[in-house]
Amino acid sequence: MSDATVLLAAVEQGDSKAAEELLELVYDELRHLAAAKMAQQAPGQTLQPTALVHEAWLRLVGARNPAFRNSRHFFAAAAEAMRHILIDRARRKQSERHGGRFVRVEIDDFELAAPSPDDELLAVNDVLDAFSLQYPVQAELVKLRYFAGMTNEEASQVLGISLSTLNNYWNFSRAWLFKQIRGK
Repeated sequence: MSDATVLLAAVEQGDSKAAEELLELVYDELRHLAAAKMAQQAPGQTLQPTALVHEAWLRLVGARNPAFRNSRHFFAAAAEAMRHILIDRARRKQSERHGGRFVRVEIDDFELAAPSPDDELLAVNDVLDAFSLQYPVQAELVKLRYFAGMTNEEASQVLGISLSTLNNYWNFSRAWLFKQIRGK
C-alpha cells in the first residue's frame, strides 16, 4: 500500500492524474467492500455496488483536494462516505414524499412484522455518534464492518489491531449498540 500512500499525497496536492491512478489502485477493494455491504441490504435494493463506490469516490475526492494521512485513513473515510450514502438513501425512502414507512404487502405473503433494514440502518446510525464519542476505535470498527461490509481480517488490517482485539471490540460494540437501540 506504499503506492497508495504516495498517490494519496499527490491527490492532496491536487494532481488529477494521481487521483485517477489511485482510483485504479483501490477500485477493486472498494468495489469488494461495497458488494459485501449491498449483499446485506433488503431485496429490491436499486443501489448497485458500483454506484455506491462511485458516489463514495465523488464524496472523497470530488470538488476538493482531500487530505488523507495514509491508506488506513483513506479506507476509514471511504467507509464513512458509504455509511452516509446508505443513511441518506434510507432517510429519503422513509420520507413522506416517498411513501414514508408504508410498505406494499400482499395478503398471501403476510408474516409477523419485523424491523426493515432501513429502520435498522437508521437506528445504528442514531446511536453511533454517541458511541464514537466514548469509543472512537470501536466506532470505526462498526463503520468498517457494518457500513462498508469489511470482514474481520480486512478491518483488523485497516485499523492496525490484532484479530483477537478486533473480535473483542466487535462483541463489545454490538452489545453496546444493541443495548442503546433497545433502550429507546
